[in-house]
Amino acid sequence: MQPSPTAPSALSRRTMLAGAAALASTTATWAVGAPAEAATVTAEASASAATSGAKGRRDKAVVFRNVRPFGAAKPTDLVVVDGRVVDGPAPRGAQVVDGGGRIALPSLVDAHIHPDKTTWGGSWVSRKPASGIADYVAQDVELFRGQRRPVAERAYGLMAHAVTRGTRAMCAHADVAPAYGLAGVEGVAEARRRLRHALDVQIVAFPQHGVVRTPGTAELLEEAARTGAIDMIGGIDPIGFDDALDEQLDLVFGIADRHGIGVDIHLHDRGEKGIKAMRGIIDRTRALSLAGKVTVSHVFCLPGLTDGELGALAADLGDQDIALTTVAPSDSLVLPIARLREHGVRVGLGSDGVRDSWSPFGNADMLHRAHLLGWVTDVRLDEELTNCYRVAAHGGADVMGLAHADLEPGAPADFVLVRGECLPQVVVDMPRRDMVVHGGVVVARDGEFLD
Repeated sequence: MQPSPTAPSALSRRTMLAGAAALASTTATWAVGAPAEAATVTAEASASAATSGAKGRRDKAVVFRNVRPFGAAKPTDLVVVDGRVVDGPAPRGAQVVDGGGRIALPSLVDAHIHPDKTTWGGSWVSRKPASGIADYVAQDVELFRGQRRPVAERAYGLMAHAVTRGTRAMCAHADVAPAYGLAGVEGVAEARRRLRHALDVQIVAFPQHGVVRTPGTAELLEEAARTGAIDMIGGIDPIGFDDALDEQLDLVFGIADRHGIGVDIHLHDRGEKGIKAMRGIIDRTRALSLAGKVTVSHVFCLPGLTDGELGALAADLGDQDIALTTVAPSDSLVLPIARLREHGVRVGLGSDGVRDSWSPFGNADMLHRAHLLGWVTDVRLDEELTNCYRVAAHGGADVMGLAHADLEPGAPADFVLVRGECLPQVVVDMPRRDMVVHGGVVVARDGEFLD
């Protein structure tokens, strides 16, 4: 999470709602042709039947008929067997879901979200002025204590809503501090359990209150890792907030190394503080052989670098396979995604906070985030708009180590069906997600989650 400004030149939460990117083009291969003796039913009935496996099993074979992959002019069939897209006709007796000529698009991945903090689905909360992370942290605690609904209920509501908007996976940060104990981790873990049929979730134990400046936090992080409930250990501004670069990084990386989990560090520090922290992260990743298991979020120190400085740092990030995430906060703070990818750096896009003590804004809709990504970077060409969608769909999958849901044979059958003309128009207009499919099972329809 990050603070509102104290001066016109400072960062505001409102400016954290957009950005841009350019990723390599993806060409999808499609399964075409009618299934042998498939049982055709109405769209409504077939969608209902296709959810029958939602609580634990996948339907063996489903044909999503009359869909237009990526807005193709000619409708075709998308064949799914055991939760995967396959090439060729469907097996005998496959279920058929009529797509009604809708566009089929890969489901999206939220690479950075805080579902434990949300007030989503509850009463309106009036926020107070704040001038820095410490103020927001204090308001986090006040809001937490004033909530009648437990973390598990609030997180579940937001995460289920994200599914209805086409999210297939998310990296969920849950606050860990003496003020909460492990309530945030446990609540998000319970929501993950309830949504296991519809959403893939990685949990980060996030020390929002600082690792060193708040006594008892390091012990809670260790406990969270020991329970096996989390996938990653977090950190926050080792210099600018914790004022303990080596101590924080040694603690965080030590826990990750002992328990065989990953690291995801919030880094808002800019300038030399941010670069020094990045160097410390790179050094420890290399020393502990944690390549591929470390992510740095926000990374506001990168956009201001010269091309030469950025190239040198990106080369080291790529060499250690350190991933980065952005919430596309503004045109000046969004990560230079295309340049980073030239060096093999994985970059994902996320929602950040949603209707919490930090901000009344946010909606956990990654199509909206892709739209904002294009808006703040002033893109206008079809390929540029398409690239924004690719960041939201495949960039986060890369960060989370998931296969691309690109609808090619062998890919996970995670996709959305929407009405529209073409993908660039979908990014701009953000139509309702009429159907959301996860592993070949319809998990949401007409904007409603199918529990």
